[in-house]
Amino acid sequence: MLCLSVPLKQVKFPSLREAHQGSDSLSVRHAFTSWGNRFHNLGCAREPRHRSSGRLQGASFDMSWLDRIVAYLKASSALILMGGLLLYGLWPWLPLHARADVPRTVVFYGFSILDHSITHDVFPAFQKQWRARTGESIDLISSFAGSGTITNQVIMGVPVDLTLLALEADAYRLVEAGVVRHEGWRQLPFNGVVNRTPIVIVVRPGNPKGIRDFSDLARPGMRIVHPDPLTSGGANWAIVAEYGAGQRANPADPDAGFKLLLGIWRNVVAQAASARGARTQFDLGFGDALITYEQEGLWDLAKGEFHGEIVYPRSTILTEHTLVEVSRNVSASERELVDSLASFMWSEPAQQMFVRNGFRSVNEALVEADTTYKRIEDPFLIGDWGGWARAKREIVEGVWRARVLKELGQ
Repeated sequence: MLCLSVPLKQVKFPSLREAHQGSDSLSVRHAFTSWGNRFHNLGCAREPRHRSSGRLQGASFDMSWLDRIVAYLKASSALILMGGLLLYGLWPWLPLHARADVPRTVVFYGFSILDHSITHDVFPAFQKQWRARTGESIDLISSFAGSGTITNQVIMGVPVDLTLLALEADAYRLVEAGVVRHEGWRQLPFNGVVNRTPIVIVVRPGNPKGIRDFSDLARPGMRIVHPDPLTSGGANWAIVAEYGAGQRANPADPDAGFKLLLGIWRNVVAQAASARGARTQFDLGFGDALITYEQEGLWDLAKGEFHGEIVYPRSTILTEHTLVEVSRNVSASERELVDSLASFMWSEPAQQMFVRNGFRSVNEALVEADTTYKRIEDPFLIGDWGGWARAKREIVEGVWRARVLKELGQ
């Protein structure tokens, strides 16, 4: 490089106004070129490569070098971004990645009203216990909907490890579809029943219609909100509760259960896919009464969000909710984790959490110690009707679907 030493104050640079006179890039280019030419005129230039030419070559200060740098930076930025995205996607599978830092997962599906008790109480408690025992982090992948909907999803192949269904009849559907082996859940504590809650009637504040029992719902002019038996486990429980209440009140009349069912369903004005959905309809102003789980009312009462009253029929059923392990989805490496979560459901801490969420524990002592739960004069169980396999066939299908809906023209 050959340069002359010239004081900068002797160099006249173009002003910023001159450099920005034009709105296009040519004006700026001319300004910078002007600066470069003045350096050249002062004698600062590259040493000539071809001395025989008799002049200095390559001394022109052109803006093309700036364009090339900008293009290079743009290309480099794009490559860096693409590389970063690729690394992000491949990171979990790279051998240098610490797999121990990745939490193990349990996939759990349950019927609609379980959501808060599982995701906010039971699983976090188990998560803490598991970490203290093994040092491992675990996460829960969960979904909650009507029990029939959940059962359909499991049959369709959702990779569920554990599912807590509203009724054993849905567990039998899993058996029929070849998803689980026959009555495998009955090897669990309490034959797979995790918790209970009776079917009750929720009415408007002050009970303006004077509803005291299921029989009052059959009066002309009543408007009832009911979950849909085609998708809701709670609705199937409600049908057996209504039928059973009528039959137990008049045991000498073989059609007493049918008559009460017919009277109630003549007054049904709204249905929803789940018990939670039916509760939403009632809260929005539909109907005079809602037939649902006791848990629905108690849970909102505990939160100070219950705007109604719970009516306990003289005779009603205690619903029992069945836990099913979908073994075909559980790998050998995850077996201990899934089995431990299943067992935890019956631990005293978990049962106390269900009680706080409005469910009745299978541990009767916990229910009796809590004055929130009202006494039912004549409670009964699904076993009193031969179990769900028989009750589904004879009551839900044989009476409600074949006789009641036919009578109503549905």
